[in-house]
Amino acid sequence: MKPNIIFIVSDDLGYADLGCYGGRAAEFGLVSPHIDALAAGGMRFTDGYSNSPVCSPTRFALMTMRYQYRLRGGLEEPINSKSKGSTLLGLPTNIPTLPSLLREAGYTTALIGKWHLGYPPTFGPLRSGYDEFFGIMAGGVDYFTHCSSKGDHDLYMGENSHREVGYLTDVLSKRAVEYVQQNAQQSKAGKPFFLSLHYTAPHWPWETRDDANSATDVASNLFHLDGGNIHSYRRMIHHMDEGIGNLVDALRSQGLLDNTLIVFTSDNGGERYSDNWPLVGGKMDLTEGGIRVPWIAHWPDVIPAGSTSQQQCMTMDWSATMLKIGGGSPHPDFPIDGVSIADVLINPAQQFERNLYWRDFPIDGVSIADVLSDPAHQFERNLYWRMNHRHQRALRKGKWKYLKVDEHEYLFDIKADARERANLAHRNPELFNLLREEWLAWNKTVPAIPEDATVSLGFSQKDMPQR
Repeated sequence: MKPNIIFIVSDDLGYADLGCYGGRAAEFGLVSPHIDALAAGGMRFTDGYSNSPVCSPTRFALMTMRYQYRLRGGLEEPINSKSKGSTLLGLPTNIPTLPSLLREAGYTTALIGKWHLGYPPTFGPLRSGYDEFFGIMAGGVDYFTHCSSKGDHDLYMGENSHREVGYLTDVLSKRAVEYVQQNAQQSKAGKPFFLSLHYTAPHWPWETRDDANSATDVASNLFHLDGGNIHSYRRMIHHMDEGIGNLVDALRSQGLLDNTLIVFTSDNGGERYSDNWPLVGGKMDLTEGGIRVPWIAHWPDVIPAGSTSQQQCMTMDWSATMLKIGGGSPHPDFPIDGVSIADVLINPAQQFERNLYWRDFPIDGVSIADVLSDPAHQFERNLYWRMNHRHQRALRKGKWKYLKVDEHEYLFDIKADARERANLAHRNPELFNLLREEWLAWNKTVPAIPEDATVSLGFSQKDMPQR
């Protein structure tokens, strides 16, 4: 049977915010025990990236499995609330998406949580492959009033405004559990589901479950520039983690957990209160702290527990992976840039036993450990980025990274120097020039950034010292 697929995306989570990525315990205990359990029971990726260091561009790539730069809306950094009513800044409905292609492959599809890819009536989740939608259209809302930075109420059921009392993270988690319960029998009968669960946590404003009385104080500025602290931030992650634990319990109680692929990540690197150690920078930066993010895959029937992979990958690769695992195919008129990493995930013994359909695997004399530790189980994957903000460029190729920020260019050995402190450009000019030329050649394959593309910064040095 085809697996159910759940794609969990957190918002602005730092690389080391989770226990399984080296995060420290909080004053209340473990910050992310349920997410850590998914990592322990599946595969944790050390060198996984987001398609962008800011929100909506990554979501364009997630949905289309293509570089976000191919679409006008993907060139905004990010789409802001002023785009409401725009017929240009959003995900065009003629573009095939991960949910639309999985729906063609026999899946029911739902998005619970954040959309941030344009507003109805021109754009919207129901117009881009989802059967159901419950969540927010904007980039961020207050966790209690559910209002956007414009002051508009921004919680929807389908395309209709929906009023519901509750802390948004908990409201989304509850809906996800209900979705699993409602679709369990249909899944067992051979109709699997694809659930996108896109939290806003731990994105600003910095509100925990206990801050309902202070929600009106941040209504005029959701960036919450005068609020928050590391303790409330980590509590926000913990609230999300509790909801994910409830979702896993629902899958287990319905007998669906073993044949459900759960993937967890963040849309970009961390923001003000995040822990990105040992990485430098954060949201809006093409240094590692802005783009290297947690990637966890859990699928007991297929992925060996306790696995770790150094496979380099980015958001659109995971969407391509889900499409392949779900038996779907890219539309021939819209070739994808994402590369499936399904073969990196597979437990070959289980695959042979279950005769999974996307690949045959000869296992005679080959152990699971042999396959997972063999370099052939990984593959080289060049990763490219660019940002209008500060004219940034980046290319990750093996252990090497070419980076440009403003007028400065760098070459780093990321394996040896994850903090990007030792610029090797002058020591190794041939390699530096080679990577620079590779980036320039790639850049010619995607549209140029138009002059009217916007960069929306939530804060600057006048608000707080630079990172």
